[in-house]
Amino acid sequence: MNSSQPLYLSEQWTTAADPDLAVTTRGAVPPADVTRAVRAIGRVLRRHHLNVPARVRVTAPEDIDQPTLVQANIRMHDTPTRVQVTGPRGFAVTFAVERLDRQITRLAANQSRAWPDPARPPLAAVTEPRPIIRRKECALLTGTPAEAAAVMDAMDYDAYLFTDAETGEDAIVHWADAIGVVLARQRSTIPPATRPDQPLTTHSLPMLVQPAPTPNLTEDEAATWLCRAGLPFLFFTDEQTGRGALLYRRYDGNLTVVVPT
Repeated sequence: MNSSQPLYLSEQWTTAADPDLAVTTRGAVPPADVTRAVRAIGRVLRRHHLNVPARVRVTAPEDIDQPTLVQANIRMHDTPTRVQVTGPRGFAVTFAVERLDRQITRLAANQSRAWPDPARPPLAAVTEPRPIIRRKECALLTGTPAEAAAVMDAMDYDAYLFTDAETGEDAIVHWADAIGVVLARQRSTIPPATRPDQPLTTHSLPMLVQPAPTPNLTEDEAATWLCRAGLPFLFFTDEQTGRGALLYRRYDGNLTVVVPT
């Protein structure tokens, strides 16, 4: 794919909604799954005494043997909170509701996400280069790595792109096996400054710094690198803009790139 002419797939969604709990579907989602999502997520919110809106997306693949993708978004005490998980048709909504219940419980207790996450293994596989079919332009958080890691944890991300307030560089934090959280900046490899009131940890997890600068790549080169190396995501500096970008695999096997606005 030519990075100057990205391919975008249109997404047609239908919505079954009430003012407080909206379920958006894509594909042949059984009506029973929509009903199950509304009732089960409503019970979870009531059990945690959260009177907040919820937004749920259920994506059914064309191949019924492939997993269904469910994403649920709420605001927990003014903090955006999200879970995303896949599962077999008829079970994926239940898995998402259970994950949301655990997410609310652990965030209320100031506990970090378990990693490796058996419920959602990384989308890592060696493949031929796949196309970048979506570009997300985001207004990046400018903050500390600890603040970025807290957002990553609450939003159920595996990696999160932000601007490091100390250096002014674009950076990511990401989960890493048996380590905790890793910080990777565009150029700087020194540990960030810490204050007594802001230790360099995420809850009880340590945070390490990637020991090498990120590569300078075009989007095509990044896509090739990610697929041939079997990576779930890749942080790189875009040769055209000089800004950091986060490329990651979608559940359909294609790629999405997150870039700063």
